[in-house]
Amino acid sequence: MRLAILDLYNQTPNQGMKGIKNILDTFAKGKEFHYDIFDVRAKDEIPGLHYDAYISTGGPGNPHYKKEDGDPIWGKNWSNWMDSILKFNQETEGIKKQVFLICHSFQMMCIHTKVAVVALRKSPSFGIFPMHKTPDGELEPLFFGIDNPFYAIDSRKYQVLDPNREIMDKWDMKILAYEKIRPHVPYDRAIMAIRFTNEIIGTQFHPEGDPITMKHYFSSPEKKEEIIKEHGKKKYQDMLISLDDPNRIEKTFYHLLPEFLEKSYDLLSLQISTK
Repeated sequence: MRLAILDLYNQTPNQGMKGIKNILDTFAKGKEFHYDIFDVRAKDEIPGLHYDAYISTGGPGNPHYKKEDGDPIWGKNWSNWMDSILKFNQETEGIKKQVFLICHSFQMMCIHTKVAVVALRKSPSFGIFPMHKTPDGELEPLFFGIDNPFYAIDSRKYQVLDPNREIMDKWDMKILAYEKIRPHVPYDRAIMAIRFTNEIIGTQFHPEGDPITMKHYFSSPEKKEEIIKEHGKKKYQDMLISLDDPNRIEKTFYHLLPEFLEKSYDLLSLQISTK
Protein backbone atom coordinates (compact mmCIF):
# COMPACT_ATOMS: atom_id res chain seq x y z
CA MET A 1 0.00 0.00 0.00
CA ARG A 2 1.27 3.43 -0.97
CA LEU A 3 0.15 6.41 1.12
CA ALA A 4 0.67 10.13 0.57
CA ILE A 5 0.66 12.70 3.36
CA LEU A 6 -0.38 16.18 2.30
CA ASP A 7 1.42 18.42 4.82
CA LEU A 8 -0.49 21.70 5.20
CA TYR A 9 1.51 23.04 8.14
CA ASN A 10 3.49 25.49 5.98
CA GLN A 11 6.68 24.49 7.86
CA THR A 12 5.36 25.88 11.16
CA PRO A 13 6.38 23.92 14.30
CA ASN A 14 3.71 21.36 15.16
CA GLN A 15 3.08 18.00 16.78
CA GLY A 16 0.62 16.79 14.14
CA MET A 17 3.21 15.46 11.68
CA LYS A 18 5.11 13.76 14.49
CA GLY A 19 1.96 11.99 15.65
CA ILE A 20 1.07 10.89 12.12
CA LYS A 21 4.59 9.53 11.54
CA ASN A 22 4.47 7.61 14.83
CA ILE A 23 1.20 5.97 13.77
CA LEU A 24 2.52 5.14 10.30
CA ASP A 25 5.80 3.70 11.56
CA THR A 26 3.93 1.41 13.95
CA PHE A 27 1.44 0.39 11.27
CA ALA A 28 4.16 -0.39 8.72
CA LYS A 29 5.77 -3.18 10.75
CA GLY A 30 5.40 -6.48 8.90
CA LYS A 31 3.45 -4.97 6.01
CA GLU A 32 4.13 -4.00 2.41
CA PHE A 33 3.69 -0.31 3.03
CA HIS A 34 5.35 2.93 1.96
CA TYR A 35 4.51 6.60 2.48
CA ASP A 36 5.69 9.92 1.04
CA ILE A 37 5.24 13.44 2.41
CA PHE A 38 4.25 16.40 0.22
CA ASP A 39 4.83 19.95 1.46
CA VAL A 40 1.70 21.43 -0.08
CA ARG A 41 1.95 25.02 1.13
CA ALA A 42 5.64 25.87 1.41
CA LYS A 43 6.82 24.00 -1.71
CA ASP A 44 3.62 23.71 -3.79
CA GLU A 45 3.97 19.91 -3.80
CA ILE A 46 0.95 17.70 -4.50
CA PRO A 47 0.69 13.90 -4.91
CA GLY A 48 -0.52 12.14 -8.02
CA LEU A 49 -3.14 9.43 -8.31
CA HIS A 50 -0.69 6.52 -8.06
CA TYR A 51 -1.18 6.35 -4.27
CA ASP A 52 -3.76 4.09 -2.66
CA ALA A 53 -4.58 6.28 0.34
CA TYR A 54 -4.04 9.85 1.51
CA ILE A 55 -3.91 11.79 4.78
CA SER A 56 -4.28 15.57 4.49
CA THR A 57 -3.21 17.37 7.67
CA GLY A 58 -4.14 20.30 9.81
CA GLY A 59 -2.39 23.62 9.50
CA PRO A 60 -2.40 27.28 10.47
CA GLY A 61 -4.40 30.17 9.09
CA ASN A 62 -7.65 30.84 7.32
CA PRO A 63 -9.16 27.85 5.45
CA HIS A 64 -10.71 30.35 3.06
CA TYR A 65 -7.28 30.56 1.47
CA LYS A 66 -8.46 32.71 -1.45
CA LYS A 67 -9.42 35.53 0.90
CA GLU A 68 -6.33 35.19 3.06
CA ASP A 69 -3.55 34.62 0.53
CA GLY A 70 -4.74 36.07 -2.76
CA ASP A 71 -5.69 32.72 -4.32
CA PRO A 72 -2.30 30.98 -3.91
CA ILE A 73 -1.16 28.15 -6.14
CA TRP A 74 -1.17 25.65 -3.28
CA GLY A 75 -4.87 26.23 -2.69
CA LYS A 76 -5.64 25.60 -6.35
CA ASN A 77 -3.43 22.52 -6.28
CA TRP A 78 -5.23 21.13 -3.24
CA SER A 79 -8.66 21.76 -4.75
CA ASN A 80 -7.63 20.20 -8.06
CA TRP A 81 -6.22 17.20 -6.20
CA MET A 82 -9.48 16.71 -4.34
CA ASP A 83 -11.47 17.00 -7.57
CA SER A 84 -9.22 14.38 -9.17
CA ILE A 85 -9.81 12.02 -6.22
CA LEU A 86 -13.58 12.50 -6.42
CA LYS A 87 -13.59 12.00 -10.19
CA PHE A 88 -11.42 8.89 -9.98
CA ASN A 89 -13.60 7.31 -7.29
CA GLN A 90 -16.79 8.09 -9.20
CA GLU A 91 -15.54 6.65 -12.48
CA THR A 92 -13.48 3.64 -11.47
CA GLU A 93 -14.92 0.17 -11.04
CA GLY A 94 -11.76 -1.00 -9.32
CA ILE A 95 -9.78 0.03 -6.25
CA LYS A 96 -10.82 3.47 -5.03
CA LYS A 97 -8.70 6.06 -3.25
CA GLN A 98 -9.15 6.32 0.53
CA VAL A 99 -8.73 9.77 2.15
CA PHE A 100 -8.57 11.05 5.74
CA LEU A 101 -8.83 14.84 6.23
CA ILE A 102 -7.72 16.50 9.50
CA CYS A 103 -8.71 19.91 10.90
CA HIS A 104 -7.61 22.52 8.31
CA SER A 105 -8.10 20.00 5.49
CA PHE A 106 -11.53 19.12 6.90
CA GLN A 107 -12.51 22.80 6.84
CA MET A 108 -11.23 23.18 3.28
CA MET A 109 -13.27 20.17 2.16
CA CYS A 110 -16.41 21.67 3.71
CA ILE A 111 -15.73 24.90 1.82
CA HIS A 112 -14.87 23.03 -1.39
CA THR A 113 -18.11 21.01 -1.38
CA LYS A 114 -20.22 23.88 0.06
CA VAL A 115 -21.66 21.39 2.54
CA ALA A 116 -21.48 23.76 5.52
CA VAL A 117 -20.48 27.22 6.69
CA VAL A 118 -16.88 27.63 7.89
CA ALA A 119 -16.61 30.70 10.12
CA LEU A 120 -14.45 32.21 12.85
CA ARG A 121 -15.24 31.21 16.41
CA LYS A 122 -15.90 33.91 18.97
CA SER A 123 -12.69 32.70 20.65
CA PRO A 124 -10.21 29.94 19.75
CA SER A 125 -10.88 26.42 20.99
CA PHE A 126 -7.86 24.76 22.57
CA GLY A 127 -7.66 21.69 24.77
CA ILE A 128 -8.89 18.14 25.17
CA PHE A 129 -12.67 17.92 24.91
CA PRO A 130 -15.46 15.37 24.55
CA MET A 131 -16.77 14.68 21.06
CA HIS A 132 -20.32 13.33 20.80
CA LYS A 133 -21.19 10.77 18.15
CA THR A 134 -24.38 11.18 16.16
CA PRO A 135 -26.54 8.15 15.30
CA ASP A 136 -24.61 7.96 12.01
CA GLY A 137 -21.40 8.20 14.00
CA GLU A 138 -22.44 5.17 16.02
CA LEU A 139 -22.72 3.26 12.72
CA GLU A 140 -19.40 4.54 11.30
CA PRO A 141 -16.95 1.60 11.13
CA LEU A 142 -13.93 3.80 11.94
CA PHE A 143 -15.65 4.93 15.15
CA PHE A 144 -16.32 1.39 16.38
CA GLY A 145 -14.30 0.80 19.53
CA ILE A 146 -14.27 4.38 20.83
CA ASP A 147 -16.66 5.67 23.47
CA ASN A 148 -19.55 8.08 23.12
CA PRO A 149 -18.52 10.67 23.98
CA PHE A 150 -14.88 10.16 23.11
CA TYR A 151 -12.06 12.63 23.73
CA ALA A 152 -9.70 14.33 21.30
CA ILE A 153 -7.42 17.33 20.91
CA ASP A 154 -9.26 20.37 19.60
CA SER A 155 -7.23 23.35 18.38
CA ARG A 156 -8.96 25.77 16.03
CA LYS A 157 -10.00 29.33 15.37
CA TYR A 158 -12.67 28.30 12.85
CA GLN A 159 -15.74 26.09 13.05
CA VAL A 160 -18.05 24.19 10.72
CA LEU A 161 -21.74 25.04 11.13
CA ASP A 162 -25.12 25.05 9.34
CA PRO A 163 -24.92 21.96 7.13
CA ASN A 164 -26.56 22.22 3.71
CA ARG A 165 -28.99 19.31 3.84
CA GLU A 166 -29.62 19.37 0.08
CA ILE A 167 -25.91 18.85 -0.65
CA MET A 168 -25.60 16.29 2.13
CA ASP A 169 -28.48 14.25 0.70
CA LYS A 170 -27.14 14.53 -2.84
CA TRP A 171 -23.72 13.18 -1.81
CA ASP A 172 -25.13 10.91 0.91
CA MET A 173 -22.83 12.62 3.44
CA LYS A 174 -23.12 11.76 7.12
CA ILE A 175 -22.37 13.98 10.12
CA LEU A 176 -20.54 11.71 12.55
CA ALA A 177 -19.83 13.90 15.59
CA TYR A 178 -20.48 17.27 17.21
CA GLU A 179 -18.41 19.23 19.71
CA LYS A 180 -18.99 19.22 23.47
CA ILE A 181 -22.43 20.12 24.81
CA ARG A 182 -22.46 23.76 25.99
CA PRO A 183 -25.87 24.58 27.53
CA HIS A 184 -24.49 27.74 29.14
CA VAL A 185 -23.81 29.52 25.82
CA PRO A 186 -26.32 30.42 23.05
CA TYR A 187 -24.24 29.07 20.16
CA ASP A 188 -24.76 26.20 17.75
CA ARG A 189 -22.50 23.21 18.31
CA ALA A 190 -19.82 22.80 15.66
CA ILE A 191 -19.60 19.73 13.43
CA MET A 192 -16.53 17.69 14.34
CA ALA A 193 -16.56 14.84 11.80
CA ILE A 194 -18.19 14.05 8.43
CA ARG A 195 -18.21 11.00 6.20
CA PHE A 196 -18.10 12.83 2.85
CA THR A 197 -18.18 9.72 0.64
CA ASN A 198 -17.65 6.00 1.13
CA GLU A 199 -13.92 6.66 0.66
CA ILE A 200 -13.42 10.11 2.22
CA ILE A 201 -13.76 10.97 5.89
CA GLY A 202 -12.74 14.10 7.80
CA THR A 203 -12.42 15.25 11.40
CA GLN A 204 -12.19 18.75 12.86
CA PHE A 205 -10.31 17.37 15.86
CA HIS A 206 -6.81 15.87 15.83
CA PRO A 207 -6.88 12.04 16.01
CA GLU A 208 -3.08 11.98 15.64
CA GLY A 209 -2.55 13.53 19.08
CA ASP A 210 -0.09 11.22 20.85
CA PRO A 211 -0.53 11.60 24.66
CA ILE A 212 3.13 10.85 25.48
CA THR A 213 4.55 13.19 22.84
CA MET A 214 1.99 15.89 23.63
CA LYS A 215 2.70 15.83 27.36
CA HIS A 216 6.43 16.17 26.73
CA TYR A 217 5.75 19.04 24.31
CA PHE A 218 3.37 20.91 26.63
CA SER A 219 5.69 20.44 29.62
CA SER A 220 8.48 22.51 28.09
CA PRO A 221 8.84 25.87 29.90
CA GLU A 222 8.28 27.86 26.72
CA LYS A 223 5.09 26.04 25.72
CA LYS A 224 3.76 26.05 29.30
CA GLU A 225 4.21 29.82 29.52
CA GLU A 226 2.58 30.32 26.10
CA ILE A 227 -0.49 28.21 26.94
CA ILE A 228 -1.00 29.81 30.36
CA LYS A 229 -0.69 33.27 28.84
CA GLU A 230 -3.22 32.52 26.07
CA HIS A 231 -5.65 30.15 27.80
CA GLY A 232 -5.07 30.35 31.56
CA LYS A 233 -3.49 28.16 34.20
CA LYS A 234 -6.61 26.05 34.76
CA LYS A 235 -6.83 25.09 31.08
CA TYR A 236 -3.17 24.09 31.16
CA GLN A 237 -3.60 21.94 34.29
CA ASP A 238 -6.80 20.32 32.95
CA MET A 239 -4.99 19.39 29.75
CA LEU A 240 -2.12 17.70 31.59
CA ILE A 241 -4.63 15.71 33.66
CA SER A 242 -6.43 14.62 30.48
CA LEU A 243 -3.15 13.55 28.86
CA ASP A 244 -2.56 11.20 31.82
CA ASP A 245 -6.04 9.65 31.57
CA PRO A 246 -5.89 6.42 29.47
CA ASN A 247 -9.61 6.72 28.71
CA ARG A 248 -9.22 10.03 26.89
CA ILE A 249 -7.04 10.86 23.87
CA GLU A 250 -5.01 7.66 24.22
CA LYS A 251 -8.03 5.69 22.96
CA THR A 252 -8.54 8.05 20.04
CA PHE A 253 -4.84 8.04 19.10
CA TYR A 254 -4.53 4.26 19.10
CA HIS A 255 -7.79 3.66 17.28
CA LEU A 256 -8.98 6.15 14.68
CA LEU A 257 -6.11 6.68 12.20
CA PRO A 258 -4.77 3.12 12.73
CA GLU A 259 -8.25 1.81 11.90
CA PHE A 260 -8.35 3.95 8.74
CA LEU A 261 -5.00 2.47 7.69
CA GLU A 262 -6.00 -1.10 8.52
CA LYS A 263 -9.27 -0.87 6.60
CA SER A 264 -7.54 0.75 3.60
CA TYR A 265 -4.86 -1.94 3.64
CA ASP A 266 -7.38 -4.79 4.00
CA LEU A 267 -9.56 -3.38 1.21
CA LEU A 268 -6.57 -3.12 -1.12
CA SER A 269 -5.39 -6.65 -0.23
CA LEU A 270 -8.87 -8.11 -0.77
CA GLN A 271 -9.36 -6.44 -4.14
CA ILE A 272 -5.93 -7.50 -5.35
CA SER A 273 -6.45 -11.11 -4.22
CA THR A 274 -9.77 -11.40 -6.07
CA LYS A 275 -8.37 -10.23 -9.41
